[in-house]
Amino acid sequence: MSFFKQTRTALVFVLMVVCVSSHLGCSPQQHLYLGGNAKGHVGSQYIDKGLRIDYADAEVPTSPEVCGAISPFTLQNPNPTSYWDLGLEESIQTALQNSKVIRSLNTVSFSKAGVAGVPGALLSNPLSVGTVYDPALVESDPRYGVEAALSVFDAQYNGYAGWTKNDQRLNRYGLPSSQTDTFQFNNTVQKTNITGATTYITNGNTYNWDNSPTGTGPTDKQWPSSWSTYIEAGITQPLLQGTGMQFNRIAGPGATPGFYNGALIARISADMSLADFEMNARSLVADVEKAYWNLYYAYHYLESVKAGRDSALQTWQQIHAMLIAGHSKGTAQAEAQSRQTYYSFRSQTELAQSNLFKSENTLRYIMGLAATDGRLIRPIDEPTVAPLQLDWDSVLCEALLRSPELRKQKWDVKSKELQLIAAKNFLLPRFDLIANYRWNGMGEYLIEPQGSRENAYGNLVGGDHADWTLGIQGSVPFGFRKELAGVRNAQLLLAKSRAILQEQELELSHQIADSFRELSQNYTQSRTQLNRRIASEAEVQAVRASYDAGTTTLDQVLEALRRLAEAETDYYRAMVDYNLSIMTLHYRKGSLLECNNVGLSEGPWPNKAYFDATKQARKRQAGHYMDYGFTRPNVVSRQQYRQFQNGSAYGWPEGRQAVPVAPGQEVIPPAPSIENRPMEAPRLPATTNSKVIETQSTQSTQPTIGAKIGATTGAKIGAVVPAVGSTAGNDVGVIPATARPVSYTAPQATGSNRYVRLASLPEL
Repeated sequence: MSFFKQTRTALVFVLMVVCVSSHLGCSPQQHLYLGGNAKGHVGSQYIDKGLRIDYADAEVPTSPEVCGAISPFTLQNPNPTSYWDLGLEESIQTALQNSKVIRSLNTVSFSKAGVAGVPGALLSNPLSVGTVYDPALVESDPRYGVEAALSVFDAQYNGYAGWTKNDQRLNRYGLPSSQTDTFQFNNTVQKTNITGATTYITNGNTYNWDNSPTGTGPTDKQWPSSWSTYIEAGITQPLLQGTGMQFNRIAGPGATPGFYNGALIARISADMSLADFEMNARSLVADVEKAYWNLYYAYHYLESVKAGRDSALQTWQQIHAMLIAGHSKGTAQAEAQSRQTYYSFRSQTELAQSNLFKSENTLRYIMGLAATDGRLIRPIDEPTVAPLQLDWDSVLCEALLRSPELRKQKWDVKSKELQLIAAKNFLLPRFDLIANYRWNGMGEYLIEPQGSRENAYGNLVGGDHADWTLGIQGSVPFGFRKELAGVRNAQLLLAKSRAILQEQELELSHQIADSFRELSQNYTQSRTQLNRRIASEAEVQAVRASYDAGTTTLDQVLEALRRLAEAETDYYRAMVDYNLSIMTLHYRKGSLLECNNVGLSEGPWPNKAYFDATKQARKRQAGHYMDYGFTRPNVVSRQQYRQFQNGSAYGWPEGRQAVPVAPGQEVIPPAPSIENRPMEAPRLPATTNSKVIETQSTQSTQPTIGAKIGATTGAKIGAVVPAVGSTAGNDVGVIPATARPVSYTAPQATGSNRYVRLASLPEL
C-alpha cells in the first residue's frame, strides 16, 4: 500500500511541473524583482560598450628627451642657438648610454641626394626590436630558461592535513548507525636526480575512531581510537631509457620525443640570445657611423652648392650690370640665363640645407637625443683617406671565426647534435628499478610521554612491522614508431642546420669579397674625384679668364660652375662611401665593436647575488675534492670567445679590464676628456708625401647598455698630415698610400681652420 502511495505522490509532482512549463513556454523570461524599479530600456546601459576604445591604466613617465624637444630646424627656422662639435667616438658612446631599446635605421636610406625615409620600426613592429633586457629574458624564462630547466632537479615538498567525519545509518539491531572520525596529515619530500632517479621519503599519520564496541574477541577493537603512522623511503631508477647524466642534461626528466628542455639546451638558447644581443649592438654602432658620416657629407654638400650659388649670383650681378651699362656682353638672353642658373643653384642650396637638418635629426635619433634642443650637431672628425691594405686569407679566416651570425648558427648545430643524442635514447625500452622500505607503527596514542610501546611512534621505532618492495617495471612499445620518427626528425634538423651553416659561410665569403671590391672601388673613386675636383677648379679659372678676354661664351662659364659644384659633391660622397665601406667590412667580419673599442660584459648584480656567491664559494672550499670524471658529460663549449683579439684572456684590451662594481653600486661613466687629442683636424692632403702622427688617448669610459657595454679608448690614433712641399713627377691630388689606423679617429678639439666655411648657415 505504501508503494502505491509513493507512486501517486510522484505522478502529482510531475504533472505540476508540466503545467508550470506549459504556462511559461520555452521563450527566455526576465527575472521578477520584488520592490524593483527597473523600467524602460535597461539594456541601453550595455549597448555600444563592449568595443569602446579606452586608455590603459598604465603610468609610464614620458622621457625628458620627448618633453624637452623644441620646434625643429626648417628653412623658415634655420638658425641654431649654438653648434655642438661632436666626434664619432662621443656619438657612439652617447648612443650606447641611451639604448635600453636598440634603435635601428633600417627604414632610412642614405644616398647622394640625401636622407630618405624616417625611423619607424619601433612604432610599426615593437616586438621585433632588440633591447638590453633580451638576454635576461631568455635566461629567466619560466618555461624554457636555464633556471626553469634546473628547477626539475629541485626537491619538492608535498603535505596534506584533513579531518573527515562520516555518519551513516545501518540496517542492524544494536548498532543503528556507523560513525567514524578520521584525521590525516602526511609529509613527502621528493627529488629527481641528474641520473634520472627519483627518490622520496614520506611520513603518514592517521587517527581513527568509530562507534563499534571494544572487546577481547578476535574481531573486536583493542582501543576506542587508534593512531597509525609510517615512514617510507624509496627510489625509482631508470635502467635503459631515461637514464644517464648526459640525457637528463639534454632533455630533462620526463621528456618526450621531440620536446627537449634540459639545462644544456636552455644554456645554448641563452648563448644564442647573447649572439643576438651582440648583433643588435653591432648594428647600432654601424647605424651611428652611417648617420655621422652622412651628416658630414650633408655639410660639405651644402657648402658645395652654396659655393656654386654664390658664383652664379656673382655672374648674374656682373651680367646685369653690363646690361644696365649697355655693354655688348650684357644681353637680355645672357642676363636671363645667368639668373636661371642662380635660381637653380639656390633651389639646390635650399634642398641641401633641409637635407642637412634631416641628417642631423637622424643622428640625434640613433643617439637617443631630443629631436631638437636648439643646438646643431657638427661633425669634427675627418674621414679616413689612407688606403686600407688587407690580406684576403686573413680577413676571410677572421670573418669565419668572429662572425656572430656563424657563432649563433654553430650553437644551433650543437643544440641539434645534442637533441639527436636524446632522441636515440628513446629507442631503448623503458625499464625502471623500483625499491622502497616502510616502517609501520600503531598505538592508542600518537606519542606517549612515558615512552610506552602502545603509542604509534614508539611502535614504529621498535621496527617490529616493516614492508619493503624490490622489483622492475617496464614498458616497450611495439615498433617504436613515434621514437623512430623522433630520431629521423632530429637527423633532418641536424642536417638542415649544418647545411644552413655551410651556406652562411658561403654567403659571408661573398659579402667579404664584395666589401673588398667596394673598398677598392671607393678608394679609387676618391682619388679620381679629387683629381676631377682640382681639374674643375682649374677649368673655372680658365673659362672665366677666356670669358673676360671675349674668347668664350657665358654658357661655358655657367657650365663650368655647375661641373665644379658636382665634382666637389661627388668627391665628398666618394670619401664618405670609402669610410662606410671600411665600416661595412668590419661589420661583416665581426670586428666592428672591437674597432670602436666596445665590449660586452655583465652589469652589477643585486646584493643578494653577491651574498649567495660568497656562501657557495665558502661551501666549495670547505668540501673535499672527489674525482667524478667518469660521470662528466661530453664537451659542449670549446673556450671563451675573445671580444678583443689582441686583448687579455677575458677579452678586454691589454692593460684594461672591466671595472669591478661593489654590491649595489651604480656604474656612472665619466665625462669625455679632450686631453691628448690633435689640436687641428687634418684636411685631405694634395700630395703623396705624408706622414702618420700617432697620439695616445688616455680616456676610459664605460657606458651601461643593459649588460655593461664598455666603450674604452686606448688604441693608437692616426691622423694623416700632409708634408711640406711636393715630389716632382707625382700626380697632383693623389691620396697618400698610408695604412689606416686600427681604430677610428678620436674626437678632436674644435678650432680648425676648416670651420671657416661651416661656421654659419647661408642666409637665403
